[in-house]
Amino acid sequence: MSFRSIVRDLRDGIGSLSRRGFEVRLSGLNRSKSQSAAHEIDDHLDFGINSPWVGLPPELLSDVIKRLEASESSWPARKHVVACASVCRSWREMCKEIVSSLESSGKITFPISLKQPGPRDTTIQCFIKRDKSNSTYHLYLCLSSALVVENGKFFLSAKRNRRSTCTEYIISMDADNISRSNNRYIGRVRSNFLGTKFIIYDSQPQHNTVSPPVRPGSSRRFSRKVSPKVPLGNFNIAQIAYELNVLGTRGPRRMHCVMHSIPMSALEPGGTTIPNHPNLVSHSLEDSFRSISFSKRIDKSSEFGGSRFADMADPSIGTEDLQNGDRVKSMPLILKNKQPRWHEQLQCWCLNFKGRVTVASVKNFQLIAAIPPQASAADPPPQPQTGQTQPPSSHDKVILQFGKVGKDIFTMDYRYPLSAFQAFAICLSSFDTKLACE
Repeated sequence: MSFRSIVRDLRDGIGSLSRRGFEVRLSGLNRSKSQSAAHEIDDHLDFGINSPWVGLPPELLSDVIKRLEASESSWPARKHVVACASVCRSWREMCKEIVSSLESSGKITFPISLKQPGPRDTTIQCFIKRDKSNSTYHLYLCLSSALVVENGKFFLSAKRNRRSTCTEYIISMDADNISRSNNRYIGRVRSNFLGTKFIIYDSQPQHNTVSPPVRPGSSRRFSRKVSPKVPLGNFNIAQIAYELNVLGTRGPRRMHCVMHSIPMSALEPGGTTIPNHPNLVSHSLEDSFRSISFSKRIDKSSEFGGSRFADMADPSIGTEDLQNGDRVKSMPLILKNKQPRWHEQLQCWCLNFKGRVTVASVKNFQLIAAIPPQASAADPPPQPQTGQTQPPSSHDKVILQFGKVGKDIFTMDYRYPLSAFQAFAICLSSFDTKLACE
C-alpha cells in the first residue's frame, strides 16, 4: 500500500470527525460542566479505538507522521496532518512530538496556532476581506504570492457592531455566525466614542494571567461560567491609542499598542511570550480537539473609565521607576507605528511594504517595538568591530504591517511575538472611524 493511499484511507476513515473536530474552538483550556460530558468528549476523541490504525508500532507511526509532516507543508494539503492527529490518542501524542510549533516551524497547523506567536525568522502573509454590506471582515492565509486573490485558508472573522457610545468588533472562528453566544467566539475589540482608543479582549486568560478568585460567600448556582478553572470572560490583553492628527486625512496616523500579555523581554535573545510551563505546551494540541459550548457572560468591566487608559505604559514617563534593566524587561511590550517619509514626486507619505501594499490609504501602517530610553541605557548594544556592520536589532523589525491592495482587500503580515488573533484585532482598529484624528 502506497503512502498516499494510507493517508487517503485515514482521511476516509475519520470522516465526520475530520470535518467536525477541526472546525474547532480555540478556547481549549475549558472543561465540560459535568463528568458525563467529559466522558463523552473522551469517547468522541478516541472514537477510532477499534480502528486497525490504532495498533501501529510506534516506529512505523513515527515514520508516517514525519513523512507526512515533511511532504504536506502548506495548505490545503496540510489538512492531512490535522486528520492524522484526530485518529486517536496515540496518534495525537505522536503529532505532539513531531509537529513543531508555529514559532519554530513557521507552519500553521492546528487551531491553537491562531493564538500562538508567529515565526521569528519569517512572516505569516494573510489578507483581509471587508464586506461593507454586513460590516464583516474575514481573515485568510495567503496560499499564493499574488496580492489580490479570491481564495485562501480561512482563519478568523469579525463583525462590527455600532452602539451609541462605542464600536465593538466580535471576533470568531465561524465565518458566518459571528456572535458572542456562538461557541467559536474567541475575543473582541471595543473602542471609545471618538474611535481613538481600543481595548482588545480575549475570551480566555493568558498563560501569565491569574484568574480572579471568587469572593467569599458568593454562589456559583446562577453563574454563567462554564468552568470554575478557566471561565469564559473578557481578559484585557492589549490597548491601542491613536494620536491626534493635525494634518487630518493628509497625514499619517500615529498609534501605540500596549501588549499586556507580551513582556518586553520577549524580543531579547532567548526571550519568550509565555512562562516555561511544559504542561501548557502539552495540553495545547489536546485542547484543540475539544468541542466546548460557551455561555455568554455579562461584562460590566469594559467601560472606558477615566483611568482605563491613564495606566497605559508610556516610554516617556516613569524614569525613576525604570532605572533597573530587569524592570524594563518585565514591562509590557509597546508597539508604535513606523513613521513614513514624504515622497516629493508622488506627493504622499510612503512606507516600504516590499510590494505587499499597492494602494495609498490612511489605514496603512507598520508596527515596530517602541523601546524606552532607559532600556537602551541599561543594556547598551555591543559595538561592532572595525570592518563589520551592525546587525539589525530585533526592535527595528516590522512586527505587523497592514495595507490596502484593492477594493475592500487588505494584506496583513505578522511575525513573532504577535499571534494571528492579536494582529487581526489590531488591524480591526484601523478600520474604525476616528473622529478626533481625521
